[in-house]
Amino acid sequence: MDLVALGPQLHLLRFPIGQAYLWRDGEDSTLIDAGWAGSAAAIETGLREAGLDPSRLRRIVLTHAHRDHVGAAGELADRFGAEILAHPLDAPIIRGELPVPEPDLLDWERPLYEHGLTVPVAPPTRVDRELADGEVLDFGDGAVVVHTPGHTPGSLAVHLPRHGVLFTGDTVASVPDVMFGVFHVDRAAALASMRRLAALRPSVLCCGHGDPVTTDTAERLARAAEQA
Repeated sequence: MDLVALGPQLHLLRFPIGQAYLWRDGEDSTLIDAGWAGSAAAIETGLREAGLDPSRLRRIVLTHAHRDHVGAAGELADRFGAEILAHPLDAPIIRGELPVPEPDLLDWERPLYEHGLTVPVAPPTRVDRELADGEVLDFGDGAVVVHTPGHTPGSLAVHLPRHGVLFTGDTVASVPDVMFGVFHVDRAAALASMRRLAALRPSVLCCGHGDPVTTDTAERLARAAEQA
């Protein structure tokens, strides 16, 4: 895992497939997604490298139920007492009560999807709090939950309007430029969700796959949503 500083409050945690994000408010921290199963020790090291005490990890917000986003959440929460948050429609999948829904794959997506299955399977993971669309969370000067169905039924994004930062999960990707994400269970719903995110006009775009976008961000996201 690589730790990349994007600003004084924001870090990227990059895994061989996929990534998570670390947001800091003073001594407290929040993870947006949790990377691979078995990576809790590396994430703890990353927190320390960012100058944070892992015991001040307050919450882990899961954008959706896929293994490369959920994997280490339970172990981190058990180690440090963090709260795990997710949307109600994905929470039973994260807990292992329902199977992960199969995506509606295009032909060109199939080899990519099979490669993604090399990520370790995420263990059943508790969800301490289920989130509603529009709910405001106590970090980032008011983090707004945006339900973005389509990639999975309970996919969500997190918007920090006072900072212009938007965490999209896998509804949007940035590989190599801003684009409609892949592996959606409902492509039409996911596209509607992407267009809703574009209307937020962020200045920093943090996708589940691809480099964060910090220049001409709102315009690039809007253009990708129009062309998808």
